[in-house]
Order: sequence, then C-alpha cells, then structure tokens
Amino acid sequence: MKARVFVSMKPTVLDPQGQTVCAALNGMGHKEIAAVRQGKYFEVALADGMSLEDASKLLDEVARDVLSNPVIENYAVEILEQD
Repeated sequence: MKARVFVSMKPTVLDPQGQTVCAALNGMGHKEIAAVRQGKYFEVALADGMSLEDASKLLDEVARDVLSNPVIENYAVEILEQD
C-alpha cells in the first residue's frame, strides 16, 4: 500500500519562504503570481497485509507526531492503492 502525506503551514502562520519565492517570481516578470505557500510532500510505502483502517490510523499518527508540527502546520493523508 502506498500513501502521500502533504504538510503545509496553517493559513494564520507567516510563510517567509513562500513570500521569497513569490517575490522572486514577480521579479522574473510573473506578476500574475499573487501569493505562494510552501510545504512538504512525503511518499510512504507500507508493509504488505496492512488493512486500510490500520494504515489510515498509522499514517494519521505519523503525520501528526513526526512529519508535521501541529501547532503551525496542517497535514493531509491520501492513500493511493491497496493490495
């Protein structure tokens, strides 16, 4: 089974890296770009035989406790395929 975990800054948290990328794009002539928010992306492969329910529970725990900082970041888990 494979999954994706997307982590991004909460809307209320400043994103200086995203602001820098936006400014660089605007400086390159891409004035249509109004804002950029950066984040992290993880591809996760799980061991064979894991149930969808167990995988969802595990991935939520890992995303919350390890891959993100829940104080300033949101995350989303997407399970791609089940054997």
